[in-house]
Amino acid sequence: MTAIDAPRTHDEIVRAFDQQETDSVAYWNAFDTAAFFRRIGPSWSPAETVRHLSKSTRPVAKALAMPALVLRFMFGRARRPSMTYDDFCHRYRQALSEGGQAGRFAPSERSESDLEAWRRSIMAEFTQASGALRKTIARWPDGRLDRLQLPHPLLGKLTVREMLFFTLYHQRHHIAVVKRHLAEQHAV
Repeated sequence: MTAIDAPRTHDEIVRAFDQQETDSVAYWNAFDTAAFFRRIGPSWSPAETVRHLSKSTRPVAKALAMPALVLRFMFGRARRPSMTYDDFCHRYRQALSEGGQAGRFAPSERSESDLEAWRRSIMAEFTQASGALRKTIARWPDGRLDRLQLPHPLLGKLTVREMLFFTLYHQRHHIAVVKRHLAEQHAV
């Protein structure tokens, strides 16, 4: 794997997020508007998936924008070293296989009459959330990523580095899920 696939350092994480945003926006924008809002069988539509990704990215960006001292007070210091990206991804996939769900981060039931405008709004929210996260990551030195922790609703306390791994992998995971569901739908 390359550094972009399995980032380790702060700089590799930043580059991975830059590339992931570019790739994600291109992927989601490739859908025509009708397909963007169409559910894929029983699964979320691409629009619902993007809304879910925005909804799960915003709290991470908000937390990382807080002073480190506040995060330490709220969630404590990490008591173990960070997992590698690959080990973290394995742990997340395991949690999903054991029934892990989006919970409060699932997209709300919602519909708008002007689908083109709503699509632009959904994508603007996604790029805003991604941009805010990338901006906050920039101010975190590499060593501090392993010192503090944040709560994850499915995985418990994660180091900041692991939370970044989650957010990066989470976006990759959902694109892969949509691709898989579309392929399955076309195979039928």
